[in-house]
This record gives sequence, structure tokens and C-alpha cells, in this order.
Amino acid sequence: MTKKPTSTQKDGRVATNGHVFSQNGTHSDPSGKPQGADNRRVELGKKVTLLRGISIIIGTIIGAGIFISPKGILKHTGSVGMSLIVWIACGVLSLFGALSYAELGTCIKKSGGHYTYIMEAFGPQMAFIRLWADLIAIRPAATAVISLAFGQYILEPLFMPCDIPPMAVKLATAIGITSVMYLNSMSVTWTARIQIFLTFSKLLAIAIIIVPGLYQLFKGETRNFDNAFELTNVKLSGMPLAFYSGMYAYAGWFYLNFVTEEVDNPERTVPLAISISMLVVTSCYVLTNVAYYTVMTAEELLASDAVAVTFAEKMMGNFSIAVPVFVALSCYGSMNGGLFAYSRMFYVASREGHLPEVLSMIHVRRHTPLTAVFILYPMTILQLFVGDIYSLLNFMSFLRWLFIGVVVLGLIYLRYTKPDLPRPFKVPLFIPVVFCLTCFFMVFLSLYSDPVNTGIGFAIALTGIPAYYIFIYYNHRPKWIQRVLDSFNRTLQIILEVVPAEQ
Repeated sequence: MTKKPTSTQKDGRVATNGHVFSQNGTHSDPSGKPQGADNRRVELGKKVTLLRGISIIIGTIIGAGIFISPKGILKHTGSVGMSLIVWIACGVLSLFGALSYAELGTCIKKSGGHYTYIMEAFGPQMAFIRLWADLIAIRPAATAVISLAFGQYILEPLFMPCDIPPMAVKLATAIGITSVMYLNSMSVTWTARIQIFLTFSKLLAIAIIIVPGLYQLFKGETRNFDNAFELTNVKLSGMPLAFYSGMYAYAGWFYLNFVTEEVDNPERTVPLAISISMLVVTSCYVLTNVAYYTVMTAEELLASDAVAVTFAEKMMGNFSIAVPVFVALSCYGSMNGGLFAYSRMFYVASREGHLPEVLSMIHVRRHTPLTAVFILYPMTILQLFVGDIYSLLNFMSFLRWLFIGVVVLGLIYLRYTKPDLPRPFKVPLFIPVVFCLTCFFMVFLSLYSDPVNTGIGFAIALTGIPAYYIFIYYNHRPKWIQRVLDSFNRTLQIILEVVPAEQ
């Protein structure tokens, strides 16, 4: 006599097909692998196509800077012609860095960006220090700053010509941060689609500046370019600071490397997306500055607090009211792309054991790293309302280039320690060498020009060393602490409906 197959509800019993259900709606196949309620594997799928990869890079690089304050480079170079050369040179140097990361992304096919590459080249302690600095200070402050720009410019048309109340800006900023977090936690597909839309919006905004500016140039409006390379105005002492400002404006080319595991055909997509994106961004930046100089004198540009608005007022009259909206959309795109990328770093760090286990779990239906997306939310909101964000960014700006330099140094190191590592995309050695030297030069410049703030930032990063030994290296915790941590992980897992990803 055979035994009847057992039917089940979602109560933990075995179903007729041999799958085991859990109370949160997931079930396991006979091998114990988790699956969602829709029978799909619970994992981060390969949903980043070439177009989405390009939109992540361009949409994150182009923030508020090109619309608001390109005057930093002009101020430090002292010459229209030299400022354009610096914009081009910074684009080429950024392309060198991006191509170096493209090689790393095709030979180390893990998400996580800087963290993963430092881990592979120099080990877990150095990688944890980078992660620690990002988690406690850099990312919350950077997210809050770009979000504040969004809050300021989204409210600008409503309050013109009056000043916007600071609390209104912070409330609009908090709403913007919350909406980006919600979007990233709900759907990878919709996050990518909205990023594509926002990228096209900011490219449209740049086109609205470039086209009339070049039209004026072709009509013969070239007087602002007379004596563009007048040597008496060139400030050699300010050139390093000009390059520093330019490289900051291009920062963001590395974001696709944070989501490598979700990229469709990474060997082809990563190098192609990076190359196309850098060509587009460099062209946009240089042509936008040419358009500015065609319509405004160097003195007018230096006197303007929002260059794009001044340009629009001169060229378009009442249409200039649309410029703050485009700037706000541009900032929102940077917020969205940055969060999408950095949440994957926290996801990978959790998988490596450097963060609580729950951060490497996936929502059973949405298939998004829900907890990794929300980890920055409390700290970002806290810094938004009570912190001195801009000072913190000053402390941390040099750390970005220090660790990017370390990553590219790691590429050179891996060339010699692991020569047989498959490299579907390989750059000439001089490219990472030149870029690495550039990064360390900017770090040295920070130490020389602002030793106090740089030293404070370096000290904050060094707190990662004791944190590593306390939380990671010495894992002999008292049993009651381990029970509390396990209970915390289980509670969050149930509340957020997340489960470990299927390997």
C-alpha cells in the first residue's frame, strides 16, 4: 500500500512536488534552495543591459556641478583657454581610470567596486577600512549633499524671487531621499528605467545650453575667446587645484563596477558602457563650457552663483525658470544611480562577513537587496538635519582619491602576482600607471593645501582598524551577544521578508 502524497498550505509542511514552504511565502526546492512565491530563484538577476549601464554611469556623473559652478576651474586657471584644456585633460584622465576599472570588472566578476578589488589585491583589512569610511561618513554625507541640491532646486520655481526657508529645503530633501530609497527597494527594473529617463532629461538640459551657445558661436560671437591663452592670466600655482575640481566633476565612472554581477554579458557591456559614457560626458562638459563662454565673459561667469541660470536668463528669458527643474532632475538621477550602486557594495560586504548577514539577503518577491538599500537611510537623514555635511565632505574628499589610487595600484599588483588571471579586456600598462600617479598626486595636494581637515578625515578612516579587530577578526563573542545578534537578524528577516540569495 503506497502512502498518499502530502498536500500543504504555507505552514512548513512538504508539498506534493517536494518543495518546502516557509511562513513568509518563500519555499525551497528538494535541494533546499530558496525560491520566491512566483517560483523564480531568489537572486539579483542580470538586468543591467548596455543602455542601462550607460545610464547608470552618465546619470551619476552628471549632477548639479556642470549647471551650477564650473567657475572653480576658471578661477584656478585664470584663462578661458586653459580652463577648456583642463576640462579635456580631466576627461582623458578619468577615461584612464574608467578603462582600468573596466579591466578589473571583466577579470573579477564580482559586484562591490572598490571594496571587492581592494579585497582581491590587498586583503580583507584594507577592504574593511574602505567599507568603514564609506558606511559611517562618506556615503551618508555625499548622499545628503546631492539631495540638498535636489531640495534647493526643486523648490526654486515655487519661491522665486524669494529665498527658500532652510527647513523647507531639508523637508524636500528628506522626501527625495525617501523616494529614492523606496524606488530602489521595490524594483531593479523600474530603478533602471527611471535612471534612463533621468539621464535623457539631463542630456536634454545640456543640449538646451549647448545648441544655442554653439549657434551664437557659429554666428561669429567669438569675442570672449580673444586672447583665450593669454599667459599673463594663467596661474600655474592654481593648476593642481583646477585639476582637483575637474576630476571631482567627472567622478562616478566607477559605479557600473558596483553591480557587475547584475550586468548582462559583463565582458562586453562593462568596457563598452564605460567608453561610451566617458566620451559622451567629456563632450558634454567641454561643449557646455564653450557655450557658457560664448554668451558670458569670464568675469560674468565668475560672478554667477548658478551659471546655467545666468546663461538661460541671457538667452531664453522666461524659459530660464525651467533650468532649476532640470538641475533637480539631474540631482535626482545622481541620487538614484549612486544608491543603486553603493547598496551592492554593502550587499557584497555582508556576503563576505564584514557586515550583518541580513544585509546580503534578497526580498522574496521584489528580488532587491532591501536591507542593503536602507542601511544608509538613518545616517543620511541624521546628517541632513543635525550634521555639518560640507565639513565632513572636506574631511573625506581626499580619501576617495586615495582608495581609488589604491584600487588601480591593485590592478598593477595583480598583473604581476596573478599573471594567469583571465583578462577579457586588458589596457596598456601606462594607463593605470598614469592614473594611479594622478590620484596619489591629488592626495598629496590635499595633505599640503589643507592638512588639518585632511588629517581629520584620515583619522576617521583609521578608526576602521580597531573596528575590524573588534567586530571581524576576534569572533569569539560572548554567547549572549551572539544570541542577540542572531535574534536581530531573524527579526529583520521576518519583518522585511528577505532570504539568503540562491548561490
